[in-house]
Amino acid sequence: MTHRDQPPIPVDAQGDSLFPGRYWSTLNDGRIQCDLCPRYCRIKPGQRGFCYVRKNVDGAMVLTTYGRSSGFCADPIEKKPLNHFYPGTSILSFGTAGCNLGCKFCQNWDISKSRSMDKLASRATPRGIAEAALDAGCESVAFTYNDPVIFAEYAIDTAQACREAGVKTVVVSAGYITEAARTDFYRYIDAANIDLKAFSQQFYKKICFGALEPVLETLKYLKHETDVWFEITTLLIPGENDSDEELHKLSEWVVENLGLDVPLHFTAFHPDFRMLDKSRTPAETLLRARDIALSKGIHYAYVGNVHNWRAGSTYCPGCGEVVIERDWYQLGVYRIGDGGTCGLCGHAIAGCFRTSKGNWQGQRQRVLM
Repeated sequence: MTHRDQPPIPVDAQGDSLFPGRYWSTLNDGRIQCDLCPRYCRIKPGQRGFCYVRKNVDGAMVLTTYGRSSGFCADPIEKKPLNHFYPGTSILSFGTAGCNLGCKFCQNWDISKSRSMDKLASRATPRGIAEAALDAGCESVAFTYNDPVIFAEYAIDTAQACREAGVKTVVVSAGYITEAARTDFYRYIDAANIDLKAFSQQFYKKICFGALEPVLETLKYLKHETDVWFEITTLLIPGENDSDEELHKLSEWVVENLGLDVPLHFTAFHPDFRMLDKSRTPAETLLRARDIALSKGIHYAYVGNVHNWRAGSTYCPGCGEVVIERDWYQLGVYRIGDGGTCGLCGHAIAGCFRTSKGNWQGQRQRVLM
């Protein structure tokens, strides 16, 4: 599918956009400080921040990837993964380049770690993206592949354009954002999947070059100060973040701070980027993590990147029966009644649902802008 041409977004001779950035302040020594993420990068004129896409140009912050994308695809919503947000519907997914974390295990490293703007082949305005989603029959748009926090201005403007067009928006993010930027960033967002890398500051520091606490603050913010539906994903890496002790602590924190209804996704690691020496995550590890979460009273816990329809399906917290059956991204039994309730016993099922599932059924379609 090819979308009609959109007005060009200005770029410099190197192909970088020169879109004025928000969330920065001036320092006394001629540098500027980026106030978007907890790194608070201090950037000299002509230099870029850790994420690579935010740059000091003549003493002001510029976002170099506004209007530029690594590509657009229509995906199943379950691929984000979101299991409780209009199951079976399609979502227009896109990302840019760069990242504000340095995860050694990054599964999208060719995009998120890119230092080459030629990775960004597609150009699109916020309104053009909203219109493309409608043209493709997608109910929502996802900011994904790399972390949308670093292209916040583009994401915010696109989310607003989507809201005006009646298209929902989804953030797939590590949640590494400052309090100053958080409100604007999530203002027009309908759903999110937050990647909780681990439940250990040591892991965040050693493996991700970041910190755990800001992510936990984002999760609490989403739960208690917004109407954003969100789910949590943790990629389990053998010997790094998969101990019983850590999984118990993670689940207990979720129960205490977020409640029982936030879905948890435990997904399998495969060797990639700078962690090629680690083995794939055994399916037994994922099932053990799921069992621990369920033992703490969490209502919805899933496994991912392995084939197990039983551990990928949704069960009613009331009667215990399957209400949404999933086999990879294919939906089978769907027993959601009026108001997002179990069609068998009437118990509330947390999330955003309709009484009939979408019909996308796992297809993937390239969308050309």
